Amino acid sequence: MSASNVTREAHTHHAFSEIVAHMIGHESAAEAQPRRHPVGVAVTAGLLRLSLGWVFLWAFLDKLLGLGFATPAERAWVEGGSPTTGFLAGAEGTFSGLFNSMSGHAWADWLFMTGLLGIGLSLMLGVFTRLAAASGAVLMVLMWAAALPLDNNPFMDDHLVYAGVLVLLALLGAGRYLGLGASWERLSLVKRYAFLK
Repeated sequence: MSASNVTREAHTHHAFSEIVAHMIGHESAAEAQPRRHPVGVAVTAGLLRLSLGWVFLWAFLDKLLGLGFATPAERAWVEGGSPTTGFLAGAEGTFSGLFNSMSGHAWADWLFMTGLLGIGLSLMLGVFTRLAAASGAVLMVLMWAAALPLDNNPFMDDHLVYAGVLVLLALLGAGRYLGLGASWERLSLVKRYAFLK
C-alpha cells in the first residue's frame, strides 16, 4: 500500500470517527466549544430545521383537528378517527402485512401522533435536535418502507431525502441557528448528556 493510500485511509477513518463521536456526544476537550459554521450554512441549516419542524407539526395538527388538507374534519383524531388508518391500511407493497396489521390500533395512533408532535416541536424550537432528528429519520424510513415498491423510482423517494436532511441537521448542530439550541446546550444536564442536544 502506497504512502498516499495510507494517508487517505487515515484521514477517512479520522473523519468518520469525528462524525460518530459528535453524534454520540464524545467530543474531545478541544471541541468543547460548539463549532461555528459560515453564516450561509448556519442560516440555511436553521431554515431547513424550521421547515422540517413545520412539516411534522402541521401533519400532527391536520390529523388531530381534521383541517381539510390531508385529513377531512370527519376523520380527525379528536372526532374519533385514526391517524394511522389511511396510510398504513393503504400499504400494498413489500411489507404490507406488517403495516396493515398496525393500522388503526390505539397504541400505533398514540405513538405516531406523539412522535409527530415531539419531533415537530423539538425541531421548531431547536432543542432535543439530535433526538428529534434520529426519531424523524426512523419515522421517514418506516414510511418509505410502507410505500415499497415505489411507483416512480427503484429505491429513492422524498422520505429518504428527509431522513438524510434530518441526519445532516443533527451533525451541523442546527438547533443553534434560528432556534434555542445555543442556550439549551449551555444547560448542565445537556452538557452532561450530549444526546440531549
